[in-house]
Amino acid sequence: MASEEDCRAALATLAERLAGVDPETRAQHVLDRTLSCRVPDLDLIFTGRLHQEGLTDITTEPSPKAQVRITVHSDDLVALVDGSLGLVHAWATGQFRIDAPLRDLLHIRSML
Repeated sequence: MASEEDCRAALATLAERLAGVDPETRAQHVLDRTLSCRVPDLDLIFTGRLHQEGLTDITTEPSPKAQVRITVHSDDLVALVDGSLGLVHAWATGQFRIDAPLRDLLHIRSML
């Protein structure tokens, strides 16, 4: 099981990647949404904001219900970010769950 620090580092890496995407591409595909990432094996919920600047304001502070909700175990979160686990495979096998409107899913998928 990955630690809370490992998960924080993975989310920070993801935020860096999103920030590195061409601003024009981000403008086309990123909608301003609140995001939560529930990590059930650590009993944690990370929250943040996905917007034109990327993924920011990542915290474990309580917040209202997020518009995009992800559930993933700690090891799978780290593996998804480091590329050793594919997103489609993780979703198809139930290792990664996402609850968001279809339009948001399509936009998010195009960024990953």
